[in-house]
Amino acid sequence: MDHLINSEDTALRQRALRVVPSGMWGHLHAAKLPEGYPQFFARGEGAHLWDVDGHRYLDFMCSWGPNLLGHQNQEVEEAAERQRRMGDCLNGPAPVMVELAERLVETLPAAAWAMFQKNGTDATTTCATLARAATGRRKLLVARGAYHGAVPWCSPSLVGVTSEDRAHLVHYRFNDLDSLAQAVAEAGDDLAGIIASAFRHDLAQDQELPSPAFARAVRDACDAKGAALILDEVRAGFRLHAGGSWETLGVRPDLSAWSKAIGNGYPISAVTGAEWLREAASRLFVTGSFWCGAVPMAAALATLGVVLRDDVPGQLARLGQRLRDGLAAGAQRHGIALRQSGPPQMPLVLFDDDIGSRKGDAFCVAMLAHGVYFHPRHNMFLSAAHTEADIDTALAAAEHGFAAVASL
Repeated sequence: MDHLINSEDTALRQRALRVVPSGMWGHLHAAKLPEGYPQFFARGEGAHLWDVDGHRYLDFMCSWGPNLLGHQNQEVEEAAERQRRMGDCLNGPAPVMVELAERLVETLPAAAWAMFQKNGTDATTTCATLARAATGRRKLLVARGAYHGAVPWCSPSLVGVTSEDRAHLVHYRFNDLDSLAQAVAEAGDDLAGIIASAFRHDLAQDQELPSPAFARAVRDACDAKGAALILDEVRAGFRLHAGGSWETLGVRPDLSAWSKAIGNGYPISAVTGAEWLREAASRLFVTGSFWCGAVPMAAALATLGVVLRDDVPGQLARLGQRLRDGLAAGAQRHGIALRQSGPPQMPLVLFDDDIGSRKGDAFCVAMLAHGVYFHPRHNMFLSAAHTEADIDTALAAAEHGFAAVASL
């Protein structure tokens, strides 16, 4: 896109290349997106972002999930600022830690206790370690292709990873009961836990909601073996159901890993667990210098209050369905085969016969040029700051995206 030529974004990328390996790392690296996407952003407000060159975007990534209520939500910011004036990183936790743990236990039917960390990887790794500590066993069942974090035991990359890092992982296929049963049999009496995503959200793949039979089979297998059912709520938590993403299935986990949305952009994650794991959690040594930061905890407490008061999951579901229906109608008008999958609160848009993501890239670049930030391969996120008018704005931009795809 022409607006990035000789831009502040380009200048910052060039400066970064001199002091940061490849100029950026991980999933936030704009080089992994089509040409024209900005790398650097100046600010966010509500459902909108501004890049460093002043271009405004209607945001459907929500910082890759954390901004559940929208950027700079007033209630959250006020709560964070009150705590900031008293202190953030202290010699121990502030009282807000107890308040937040109480709120989580009150809110989540599966939770008897809570512990706090910083990132989703912290939370999933704590869950895995705790399952092993509680059972005295080693094997963890993990869905093939699932993302549970970015450390050696679960990273999607094998760079710097040894076979020993994953020696006790056994893989199954999400929603496949036979595959699950085979993995349970392979783990045998050494099964510590089964970790499952709230729903299948592998990159550039059609999303899958868990079938009731699959969720029940995971629960039954853990019960039969005395193992821990670990639900990875890092991406979906508090977007699908305020009590936990599998509540509608009637299946409750032993351990849940939370992050992203719980602090509305502030760095915090949590592990919640069942009573039978309390003693093992008390023995476990997991810690971090910033894990008891009080400001993110205050932000999380305020965020959860809004979620419960305003039924944010229901609000997002209605908006997401409006977007999904509008995109389906637009694709039909243009004669384009479009696939939408997963929960409407976290939309994924893919195209049939799209080798190399040419169609997805063309669609999203055209939308970006009209001020709407979509992602061509990753699931997106709605926030409580989005309005019906915002959805209609996105659908208007999608008309240009469909035209770009039709011209290929």
